Amino acid sequence: MDQKQVNRGFVKSVSKSKTHSFRKENCPQISLLKGLGVEGDAHMGKNVKHRSRVAKDPNQPNLRQVHLIHSELFEELKSKGFQIKAGQIGENITTTGINLLDLPKDAILSIGPKVKIKITGLRNPCHQLDLIKPGLMKAVLDTDPEGNLIRKAGIMGIVLEGGEVESGTPIRIELPPKPHVKLDRV
Repeated sequence: MDQKQVNRGFVKSVSKSKTHSFRKENCPQISLLKGLGVEGDAHMGKNVKHRSRVAKDPNQPNLRQVHLIHSELFEELKSKGFQIKAGQIGENITTTGINLLDLPKDAILSIGPKVKIKITGLRNPCHQLDLIKPGLMKAVLDTDPEGNLIRKAGIMGIVLEGGEVESGTPIRIELPPKPHVKLDRV
């Protein structure tokens, strides 16, 4: 793959929540603000908003301004007996047609004509998933042939350029210069 556009997908749905509740409500559209995140979402801000991270150091940069999940994960979970809907496990943007987990760190997602999100890392799933249905946390974890942990609960990013995002908006991917760095949890 070269550094140019390598893939194209679409936004399937968008969600946000003003509170630190686990689920986010589906919306017709969301507004992304440069350097801050999703307008009106509890995780919006320059500094970290995730409660466990705030407790450690509230001055950390917020590398989790936007949470994205590929809708294909919901199909995989359905085959394991889990009926998950967009926004139910905390994502802001649900995508289709892009393998988000294979993207390298610092890849840029261009969503529509304006929005640019820089990928910072993987979402580390937490025990709250089991409050939706017991066993869900384990279902979003896997291991590769070498025994390394695979986190499937989506990716996180920061907003480089803001704008409106709604269902059906096209997504283009720009890869960073090589060597690519594999995503790790943030």
